[in-house]
Amino acid sequence: MFTVAETRDKLAHLAHSVQDRYAGDEDRPLAGYALTMAAYGTVVGALAGTARLTGRDVPDRVPVTDVALGALAIEKLSRLLTKDPVTSPLRAPFTAYQGTSGSAELDEEVRGEGVQKVVGELVTCPFCTSVWVATGFAAGLVYLPRTTRLTVAALAALAGADLLQFARAGLEKASS
Repeated sequence: MFTVAETRDKLAHLAHSVQDRYAGDEDRPLAGYALTMAAYGTVVGALAGTARLTGRDVPDRVPVTDVALGALAIEKLSRLLTKDPVTSPLRAPFTAYQGTSGSAELDEEVRGEGVQKVVGELVTCPFCTSVWVATGFAAGLVYLPRTTRLTVAALAALAGADLLQFARAGLEKASS
């Protein structure tokens, strides 16, 4: 039998060994990624448990209109959170400003190591953030469906307006 301290040390050694074999010389903070996955699982579990305890109904199916508008809204909110200048104070503890990277979007470099780097990667990656946003919208459909649908519709309309802005700018550029 191992003592608690010996077991902890063996697990720590195993984790470092896996990290070294996986990442080599690259900075890939597997422990931070595992912590992020655990946090996400905890949030989803808490939402599901609360829904069950409060008798909330989870829909058997989601209307295609909710899925289509949700896709637009998730993309728009994810980009707002990860690229917009106005939301840069949320990212600042984890990133360094590099410049602009497109229409009304910032280029930021992830900084730090470990959990700081993992959070930096999460808050600068629209694809990564979209998982959390989609989960929030799904929870909203269970807990506050009317408010969530209104929010999704507004964000989807904003995404559509962005597309029209880009189309107009493209047409104006082509005609000059």
